Amino acid sequence: MSSVTSSSVSLPQGFIPVMLTPFLETGEVDYDGLKALTDLYLEAGAAGLFANCLSSEMYELSAEERLKVTQAVVEHTAGRVPVVATGTFGGPIPEQAQFVKRIHDTGVQAVIVITGLLADEDESDEVFIERAKELISLTDDIPLGFYECPVPYKRLISSEVLAELLPSNRIIYHKDTCLDIEEVIRRIKVADGYRFGLYDAYMVNAVASLNAGAAGLSCIQGNIYPELIVWICENYDNAARQEDVKALQSFFEDSMDIVHSAYPIVAKYCLQKRGFPISTYTRRDVGELTGDLQERADQLLDEVDRIQAELGITSVFKKTLEAPLK
Repeated sequence: MSSVTSSSVSLPQGFIPVMLTPFLETGEVDYDGLKALTDLYLEAGAAGLFANCLSSEMYELSAEERLKVTQAVVEHTAGRVPVVATGTFGGPIPEQAQFVKRIHDTGVQAVIVITGLLADEDESDEVFIERAKELISLTDDIPLGFYECPVPYKRLISSEVLAELLPSNRIIYHKDTCLDIEEVIRRIKVADGYRFGLYDAYMVNAVASLNAGAAGLSCIQGNIYPELIVWICENYDNAARQEDVKALQSFFEDSMDIVHSAYPIVAKYCLQKRGFPISTYTRRDVGELTGDLQERADQLLDEVDRIQAELGITSVFKKTLEAPLK
């Protein structure tokens, strides 16, 4: 097993993208495409990578594919940034703990726990805490994180619940989807002094969360315009760029609907349009890429080009596609 332990690990501040999984038209995982996509995120300035997540269509991957996809990302990243990956997919806690160990053995810095798979929707926070502590006790010293994933249902873990689990010194990452900036602030406050980072997924609160002390952003928008997510993480508190920060925050809010439409198909379509060779094939049923949706996506990308030109950002797609595969 990897020697990386929770006491020696913390994740960097910045953008940690929720990675897509490229597929061939046959439906098989496109591992060459996955390597190229890894390079794209890194060239854009990602501080880390979240592999084998909902954006990766993790529920549509077999157990062996989850391991192989994660391993491919870890190996290709080659230590350039930390990689985290989901390691719980339901069943008894001891069974979940075993897969956490298998995912950790791929070399990830932390294994992510799906909150909605530790307790059913009608079960109490006390049950959740009990099972979380059991999972922690069964997974050696492996660094862990929480993901308030909307599937099978979105189980929010409050600041009070977080405060119960942080003393284990095992929780180093949290992908936050509470959508409530006041609760985000409370979560950050109870985590003060711990080796822990909150990464907000909700771009309506992007600047507010970063100003409150969030470690970064971990959002689906990074699969369409990663350069802009990196820019906001680097400039949210830049006094000289506050007008640009406000304008970009407004753009994030205005584009919420299109970004979430038929996702992740729309993200793969946008990557294609920006010049990245990826199929729009998805295993997950998320609706159709209609003509109207394509037109709206095209308009979004025109707006992205305009904003990046105004901010002086060079397209990562141009830089990455001109470089040889690493």
